[in-house]
Amino acid sequence: MQFVQGLPHGIYVGQTQIQHDQTQEPKQPELAGFNLALHVGDDAARVQKHRMILLQDFAEYGVNKISWMNQTHSTICHTINEQILFDAPEGDGMVTQIPRHALMMMTADCLPVVLGNAEGTEVANLHAGWKGLAHGIIENTILTMQSQPTWAWLGAAICQDSFEIGTEVKAAFCEKYPELETAFKAGVKEGKFYADLYAIARYILALHGVKTVLGGDQCTYRQSEDYYSYRRETKTGRMATFVFML
Repeated sequence: MQFVQGLPHGIYVGQTQIQHDQTQEPKQPELAGFNLALHVGDDAARVQKHRMILLQDFAEYGVNKISWMNQTHSTICHTINEQILFDAPEGDGMVTQIPRHALMMMTADCLPVVLGNAEGTEVANLHAGWKGLAHGIIENTILTMQSQPTWAWLGAAICQDSFEIGTEVKAAFCEKYPELETAFKAGVKEGKFYADLYAIARYILALHGVKTVLGGDQCTYRQSEDYYSYRRETKTGRMATFVFML
């Protein structure tokens, strides 16, 4: 398992990929690989097995709790500490101040964003598709945190040259933040643009005092051997971005 470098001591951040040496055989070829999502039509027992394998991977680092969400492209963020949740809560952001608790977010083109403070005592994990980014999932997650995040990591998402959007998407951002005009370039078709999710996230993070931003250099759409992509193949699995503290 590979972890992000350059974070505060005791913070572990990473993202799963399609390949895992304990991947279970799929009943549907299009869901091959280490799929971790229950909502894409995969065999539930297979997905749960993958999640247990991941928990076993984390156990080596002392992780004793893992939290998932029912993601809805919202701006809802939950703080999850000691409580035991039998049903995944709805929302797109999680915050914890509890060590050895892994926060999980699933993506397949949308942008995963991990946040944390300088002391390594609080972390957050959020799922930012264009709707979540435009409506304030980053801002709301920062508001939910008890401390000011000083660093962020941007996981693999669809890159600008592969993310064609319409004028309504551009307007959703630029009416709120006019400076984000630079995060869009004109497409070949009239009324179409290419959006840079990474640049949008970096701008919003900087605006809210997050000075160190790592990652943001992958493309789920183009790196087909590494990542699932909903735009590339509508019927597909999901990766999981994770963060935990020791």
